[in-house]
Amino acid sequence: MRLCRPPLAAMLALATTLAVSLSPCFADASKPIPVNNPPAPNAFVDLLALMSGHCKTFNVAGRTFACKTVAYAHGDKGRVNFAVAVDDPSDDSHVVSFSGENGKRADDNSYELPIDRMLLNSKDRPKVDGLPVPAEQASTGLCRQTGNFAARKVNDVTCSATDSEGRRYELLFVSDGTPVSVRRIRQSSPSIQDPFK
Repeated sequence: MRLCRPPLAAMLALATTLAVSLSPCFADASKPIPVNNPPAPNAFVDLLALMSGHCKTFNVAGRTFACKTVAYAHGDKGRVNFAVAVDDPSDDSHVVSFSGENGKRADDNSYELPIDRMLLNSKDRPKVDGLPVPAEQASTGLCRQTGNFAARKVNDVTCSATDSEGRRYELLFVSDGTPVSVRRIRQSSPSIQDPFK
């Protein structure tokens, strides 16, 4: 799988620094999405899985985008993000994440994550250590991943969420069959329903 450094760096920053600021700017700077939610507790990513494929559907607050890749990021405090690197020629830091806790495996070939916030990142966000910090928007929804993470085979990831302002976010990511690339970034206790166990 070929992956550009800026989107990967942005996804790592997005997953490792869960903080909030005023409002994220998507590719269209004239239409910022207002965000005014309290920050989540800081967490560090202990596991990152990159999935190769394409987005059949990726809609963000009424706009349609293509995507470069999707990553599963597991935090050391149990928070999980399905981070989508947006294929945005004008912004190599454009990342949108479906974020939640208490994900569960329904069986060996499926994983479900309740979504409680969207993480919105762009080149115009404030930076920490040179990387943009995502804004958070309280949301409700669900992500489903089919395939077997432990076997490094994912078929697809579907997510649907609505934020507290009524904006909808939808994702249908389909794998190209390339094995999932898994990186254990640091050792920590996995959440009870770690899909890689």
